[in-house]
Order: sequence, then structure tokens, then C-alpha cells
Amino acid sequence: MKMLGLGLGLGLQRAIRSIHGLADAPRLTRFSLHPPKSVEVGFADGSAFNLSSEFLRVYSPAADSKLRSVGGEKVIFGRCHVGIMSAEPVGNYGVRLVFDDLHKTGIYTWDYLYHLGSNKFLLMRNYIKTLKIHGLSRTPRPK
Repeated sequence: MKMLGLGLGLGLQRAIRSIHGLADAPRLTRFSLHPPKSVEVGFADGSAFNLSSEFLRVYSPAADSKLRSVGGEKVIFGRCHVGIMSAEPVGNYGVRLVFDDLHKTGIYTWDYLYHLGSNKFLLMRNYIKTLKIHGLSRTPRPK
């Protein structure tokens, strides 16, 4: 799936950025789904990011994606083996990823994907630290 020349109205761009608290992200120039394990995105500033399915699932922008409240903090855990089944374009501003754990309500805007890619290592480190604090794991619990 490759998407080029995406144009958004200035008002819509600002609204999307304000929702995610993002600065101006460069224009998306490439989106490639590598099921089940990753998405690759490229931007007009030359940056490119390979984002794993676990990382994208954990940082889903959907309100219902937070599976467990631990001490008032919303934590997703046990998702190291989650896969991406498909990607569905949403207008010309984002994509809905469908995961094999049946999560499919998050819309990843191009700005949000840029934010995730730009901060991938910090976000993943914070996620792992949060799991450790709460005695949780990236590995699913046995049934």
C-alpha cells in the first residue's frame, strides 16, 4: 500500500495535531504494510520508520485500546506476539490498522505515525518500564 501526494485542508491538519498534541509533521510519502509484524512509513523530510505491530498496538490512539487499569494507570500488556492483519485507508489523513487480537478502532493519522516513529525508542523504553513497575510482561499470560 503506497500513498503519495496527500493533501489536507489546513483546518483539518490543525485539528488532528491538536488531538494528538503534535507539532507539524512532514508530509507522508510512503506507507508499507509488512504483515503481520510491521509498518514502514516515510516522510518528505527523509525520515523513515519501521514500527512493529506490538509498538503500534500498545500505542493505539483508540480510547478502548487500554485493556487494564493498574493503580489508575492504563496499561496494555502481553502483546509481543500481536500481528497486523490489514490496513484500511481513512480519508487522506490516516489509516486504521486491524490487529489479530481483533482490535481495529484506532485511526493512526500520518502526524501520529511521525510522532511514534520520532519517539519510538523513548516510548518503548517507557512502556517496558511501566510493565516492570506493575509486574506485567510483554509476553501473554498462559491460559
